[in-house]
Amino acid sequence: MLIYMLATAMTVAMLIATVFGLHREAQRIRAKANTKRFEGFGPRKPYSHY
Repeated sequence: MLIYMLATAMTVAMLIATVFGLHREAQRIRAKANTKRFEGFGPRKPYSHY
């Protein structure tokens, strides 16, 4: 019975750690996206008629 309780506790701990890690990663990506402004579609190349 004790082994099942330990396994359940470890499973719950890992689920909480996973949710916390996903939340932290989402916050990092969201913060990174807010600081970068849109600069168009790809690098800008000077256009020459010649």
